[in-house]
Amino acid sequence: MSDAAYAIDPEDEEDRPAPGKTEQGETIRARPVPRINIQAFCEDQETAATIQQASEDRRLAKTHVNVRMGGIDSAVAFFRSTSTPNLILIESFLKGDALLAELDRLAEVCDPGTKVIAIGHVNDVLLYRELMKRGVSEYVVAPTTVAQVIEAISDIYTNPESAPVGQVVAFIGAKGGAGSSTVCHNTAFAIAADLKDEAVIVDLDLPFGTAGLDFNQDPLQGIAEALSSPERMDEVLLDRLLSRCSDHLSLFAAPGTLDRTHDVQASSCETVLDTVRANVPWVALDVPHLWTDWAQQVVMQADHVVLTAVPDLANLRNAKNIVDQLKAKRTNDRPPYLVLNQVGIPKRPEISIKDFAQALELDPAVVIDFDAPLFGTAANNGQMIEEVSEKSKAAEQFRSLAYKLTNRAEAKRESSSIFGSFLSSLGLSKSA
Repeated sequence: MSDAAYAIDPEDEEDRPAPGKTEQGETIRARPVPRINIQAFCEDQETAATIQQASEDRRLAKTHVNVRMGGIDSAVAFFRSTSTPNLILIESFLKGDALLAELDRLAEVCDPGTKVIAIGHVNDVLLYRELMKRGVSEYVVAPTTVAQVIEAISDIYTNPESAPVGQVVAFIGAKGGAGSSTVCHNTAFAIAADLKDEAVIVDLDLPFGTAGLDFNQDPLQGIAEALSSPERMDEVLLDRLLSRCSDHLSLFAAPGTLDRTHDVQASSCETVLDTVRANVPWVALDVPHLWTDWAQQVVMQADHVVLTAVPDLANLRNAKNIVDQLKAKRTNDRPPYLVLNQVGIPKRPEISIKDFAQALELDPAVVIDFDAPLFGTAANNGQMIEEVSEKSKAAEQFRSLAYKLTNRAEAKRESSSIFGSFLSSLGLSKSA
């Protein structure tokens, strides 16, 4: 067993969720795990079910996980005649010296480089120290949760002291024309301008992308070049292909031309996005209205999903289908953030916000009212809504979504009125 740092879970059992259950929306602080083989040997059926559920998570998509019953005895017998995998998860009801003795037996049949996560049923600091001396990679106290299993595995194969990997946010529309690109660009702008976080917009609509137009940019190279040669992607090439929009915002622009076709590969997207997220805290993916293999994988593998819809029947049907797919395939992630856009167009019959939310079983994160002059001016000038009208309701909604995505407390903008400041200093309000 190789040496590695590990930690004991200090939480009491009554504070943990039920075994094998992870509330949708629970934050799992784990990075994707590389292609490794994992063998689990469990004593308890609930632990086995938890590990099996964790193996279906998107962060373990590249791994091969096999769950068996029988604990340490079964593992020792199994590995006497076969090589050990990259990682072994081993559960035992034993305590103290008895557990240590059994793990010593397991170590005798382990190949060099194999890592071990021990799952025990006692929270014992002395045991923790002895396990560390023996090179156990992690010790988890049962009953464990899906999140704890995923994080334990991820921590072994990523450096916890390194800078955090960037968060990827996929913006998709329930229907063409719902305004998903506008929501993507303005939200990323708010993250960069208001939160001062570095952000990159990746325009994946290669023939028809509008990110370049929206930011008044016409770069010669961009995302198409990166996707055509993903094996060349590194920090130097990334910096050359990105177009700087502001101090904290860059653009991976689409070519926006029809002189050639673009056959995008899911593996190419994964390689390019891994490079981007390794260098930037926030990556906003402007995903075209497609459901191809690569587009589906991009959405399913994102850290967060923002779904933009207009309150009509076609949008409701499509949004329902998308939400159901996301809930089924992203069981350990929070539901998508719902943005209801273009609400209140004069004389257009609409599904009410309440009925739309009830049908999706999802409350809107923000509601953006229809404002043709404001959005039209921004689009034609190559500006963001906040640049055209900082105090508009739409700008406030984009800032609100940015704060929700980044899990920040939204700062209240103080009034610029001299009288407001004067009354505030006296402890009075204008309405007093």
